[in-house]
Amino acid sequence: DFVVNYVGDSDGLMTKGLLALLIRGMSGCTPEQINAVDPKFIQAAKISQTLTPGRNNGFLNMLAVMKKKALEASEKGEDVVTSGETNGEDDDDDAPTADENDSNIVVTSFDPIDGKPMYNAMLATLITVLKPTSITLVDNSSQHAGHAGSKGWEESGESHFALEIVAEAFEGLSLVKRHQLIYMLLGEVMPKIHALEIKAKSTTEV
Repeated sequence: DFVVNYVGDSDGLMTKGLLALLIRGMSGCTPEQINAVDPKFIQAAKISQTLTPGRNNGFLNMLAVMKKKALEASEKGEDVVTSGETNGEDDDDDAPTADENDSNIVVTSFDPIDGKPMYNAMLATLITVLKPTSITLVDNSSQHAGHAGSKGWEESGESHFALEIVAEAFEGLSLVKRHQLIYMLLGEVMPKIHALEIKAKSTTEV
């Protein structure tokens, strides 16, 4: 059995993040595994709670398209490539590209640090969703010990971070939108951070 790898893109910031989540989650799976995915997982993962009804439907549509492309690849036994680019911030009907021979080299793992739950959670999320080709996260909390109002410092001594990341997902996005995408992905961690310095580049900028 062969596995399917997906690539795709969108001009919409939110849609780009949702698409990246699906791509990362289903790439490397067989067509049978992909079509066995229960759409209800978005409720179990509480993703649907953060989406408008339109975006929720768009997310389910993207999943349906990816399942369809996986079946086409399985039936034909050859590469199936479709356009996956969309235009418009509010476009929710993205069709990701399925490409069995995608060989982009990305960071897939990191060495967790004991006693640094925020550091570990941030890296795990960014690596899983954005599939960076390079990522460095530095914990500078010790230089700002005791900052008032930092929940992270109170819980685990974590409050200040510096992030450098290179990912294809940033291509075509302004600096502000790149930061917004990262903030969205780190949703549960961000309220605990006192300061996050970000240097985000696309793969064509390095």
